[in-house]
Amino acid sequence: MMKKIGIIILALIGSLFGTAQKTMSEGTIVYDVVVATGNKEPQMADALDGAVTTVYLKGTKSRTDMVSALGTESNIHDAKTGNAVILKEYSSQKLMITLTKENWEAKNKAYSNVTFDFSDETKVVNGYTCKKATAKMANGKTFVVYYTTDIVIENKEYNHTFKNLPGLAMEYEIEAGKTKIRYTVSKIDFNPVPVSKFDAPKTGYRVMTYEENQQMKKNGVQ
Repeated sequence: MMKKIGIIILALIGSLFGTAQKTMSEGTIVYDVVVATGNKEPQMADALDGAVTTVYLKGTKSRTDMVSALGTESNIHDAKTGNAVILKEYSSQKLMITLTKENWEAKNKAYSNVTFDFSDETKVVNGYTCKKATAKMANGKTFVVYYTTDIVIENKEYNHTFKNLPGLAMEYEIEAGKTKIRYTVSKIDFNPVPVSKFDAPKTGYRVMTYEENQQMKKNGVQ
């Protein structure tokens, strides 16, 4: 009898530890975006208020879509090859920018090597008890992030900012001048994602390299 009870207890403990943390190798994460510009007059950034950012994951592949009143911007990246594609759809303009591994790293340089100062403070976000951490970027800027250790993203390259975070970022707020942009997870889905979601469009887009796009920006053309 005692042996049977012991087996049941061990099974319960194993079950608890087995469900305590889940690795996401495939799935979808949706963030709601709230923007506060700190200005009474309407600003361009106000158009991002109410935007939705969706992250799709499948093995080494990731895709992040931001849909706002301005349009849609997508980043498709393959951690295996390091190559990426940026899709921009604003008004009637559709642009596809191709990036090599070196281009992708250069684009995300400001968000690489972020360090975190961890705190015991917690907050519940979308049903998950999250821990607080203060992120410090290479340029010295800091921001607060609440993350859950219940979910760990297998593909650490999906977001350079949270590469060293021991869990999933559930809520964070980034400041740019007086503008504050807050991202909060509203949905987490572990269902399979079609591989076609990570395919670059074959037609319908003006295609250019990362270097060509950078030159356009220097010339004041987006």
